[in-house]
Amino acid sequence: MDLFYAVDLAGVFVFAISGALAAREKKMDLFGIFIIAFVTGLGGGTLRDVLLGRTPVFWMQAPIYVAMIFGGTLFAIIFRNKIHYLRKSLLLFDTIGIAFFTIIGTEIALSFSYELHPTIVVSIGVMSACFGGVIRDILCNDIPVIFHKEIYATPCVVGSLMYLGLKELPFFHDYISLITIVFIIAFRIYAIKKSLELPKIG
Repeated sequence: MDLFYAVDLAGVFVFAISGALAAREKKMDLFGIFIIAFVTGLGGGTLRDVLLGRTPVFWMQAPIYVAMIFGGTLFAIIFRNKIHYLRKSLLLFDTIGIAFFTIIGTEIALSFSYELHPTIVVSIGVMSACFGGVIRDILCNDIPVIFHKEIYATPCVVGSLMYLGLKELPFFHDYISLITIVFIIAFRIYAIKKSLELPKIG
């Protein structure tokens, strides 16, 4: 199995768990938990594909993505009383997931039939990684985490820009994806360990 594909599926699985946990904290029923898990795991990529006109969207062409949502939801329900022991591992997978989703989204935007402005390419990459969580928080009636708490989207923005910059250089072409993914993961982990936040106004 291709590494990107495997991590993509793992990221969807972990995001589904985070969505299911958020829905459970809001006392939603089983259907509500599944829907929140679904939009958390697949919302960013779906929005990306719709905006780029890539239809049917990716998960409609590969049912295994929906299976990952079912699996993540079931995992969160069965191990709901033990999941706090796994939070560090889930946070690591979440970080790996957003790194891969950012680069996958950036690459998809670059491969679009029309040449998109770099700002749009970066926006698509960040959207792929973060907007599932944004939709989750909105549906759960919360202010999205990326807007008011930890540094989450910033590593994705910088990583996507770094990816575009490295592609303009005459070397590193075989390692650009790996370099930028490692950078995003390291940036995010450093921000968590140092409790970094963007400045607030007022």
